[in-house]
Amino acid sequence: MDYSILIPLFFAIFGSMIGSFLNVVILRLPENKSIVFPASHCPNCATEIHWYDNIPIISFIFLKGRCRSCHQSISWQYPVVELAMALLSLALYLQFSISVAFPIYFIFSAALLVIIFIDSHHQIIPDVISLPGIIIGFGLSFFNPFVTWQNSGLGILLGGGSFYAIAGTYYLFTKRAGMGGGDIKLLAMIGAFLGWQSLPFVVFGSSVMGTVAGIGAMIKQRKGGKTVIPYGPFLSLASLLYLFFQEKIHLLFSILFVPQ
Repeated sequence: MDYSILIPLFFAIFGSMIGSFLNVVILRLPENKSIVFPASHCPNCATEIHWYDNIPIISFIFLKGRCRSCHQSISWQYPVVELAMALLSLALYLQFSISVAFPIYFIFSAALLVIIFIDSHHQIIPDVISLPGIIIGFGLSFFNPFVTWQNSGLGILLGGGSFYAIAGTYYLFTKRAGMGGGDIKLLAMIGAFLGWQSLPFVVFGSSVMGTVAGIGAMIKQRKGGKTVIPYGPFLSLASLLYLFFQEKIHLLFSILFVPQ
């Protein structure tokens, strides 16, 4: 038996279990409900979910995507979040192994995953995630082998400050809010965890993804310039790309933007 696969498998399973909890957070946090009580239950019939029906990914497959009690469909979001967190946990292990950086960026990745789904559904980024995230990211920078506390502090100031300036300028010329305060706090949190060096790519990458999605939404919604899409998911996705591919990104940016 090849035991070398057991440790990566453990981290993937651990990630899926955390993903199951994140589903509760995604569902209840926007409604200001406790994420601890009551226990997990069907949102349709309110029947408490037994442990054997709450195994990440596997239970969804065996139940064929339906509640055992009322037979109503279960949202595909549940296995998607569980699988996404399993893959993120595995990728973090492969990137950082068993080191101090792993739990730091596990927390960061889990927070971003929650933000992606909440902002997509409700167009809000809860302060209860971003504001503590700023403090936690800066505090952990004193132990983070990849980001110094100076770079983290600058990331908070430049991240939040740059988006605040952009939002203020946009409102000055259009008299419309083009960017929410949640996006500003989120970029400050990203700067805290990844350092100020991440901000050019995060802003650029999220803008490209947001523009492509915005054009698609304009075509679909037929609202022209009044089309509104959440920006938090694109900031989060760009941050995850930077987290795993920062060396390649810095190399690409140096080729494209630094005079040779």
